[in-house]
Amino acid sequence: MHYPEPIAKLIDSFMKLPGIGPKTAVRLAFFVIDMKDDDVMDFGRALVNVKRQLVYCSECQNISDHDPCYICGDTSRDRTTICVVQEPRDVIAMEKMRDYRGLYHVLHGAISPVDGVGPEDIKVAELIKRLQNEEVQEVILATNPTIEGEATAMYISRLIKPAGVKTSRIAHGLPVGGDLEYADEVTLSRALEGRREL
Repeated sequence: MHYPEPIAKLIDSFMKLPGIGPKTAVRLAFFVIDMKDDDVMDFGRALVNVKRQLVYCSECQNISDHDPCYICGDTSRDRTTICVVQEPRDVIAMEKMRDYRGLYHVLHGAISPVDGVGPEDIKVAELIKRLQNEEVQEVILATNPTIEGEATAMYISRLIKPAGVKTSRIAHGLPVGGDLEYADEVTLSRALEGRREL
């Protein structure tokens, strides 16, 4: 069955979102049709505003509604430490724990030759520029524990070392509440390497 053109376009738009297949897209489209007009207008405005009103912070490259972002603009933050993450949502995850009080740098991806993503496609040059202009003493590499994340961390580490800035890598290991028997070999190996004295 062919849907009327407005519904078909809405279904196609939903299918462009990650994790949304044809059945879910149809269900979402018909949910929107049944929504109140005001709710649909608010939804549409929210989509438009997220593209129009967000900017990239000129210092850390995080998404924000103003430049510099609230973290870079906070004078109480430790400006001697920069935590490098892959995506803006990683900053939010780090901030939730409330233990880290330094600055961030968002790469917007990871080096992945298989996917055609090289160092020039992520925000590495901006990080190196920051290290020349700021009093940074340590860079914490908090990229994801994937092949791409590890490769990116190693690449950045090699770039930074000659500048004399301390580089560290976040520890990887077993999650709290996890069982040893269900952990893979790489996770167990990392947990053993990252052990500390009690």
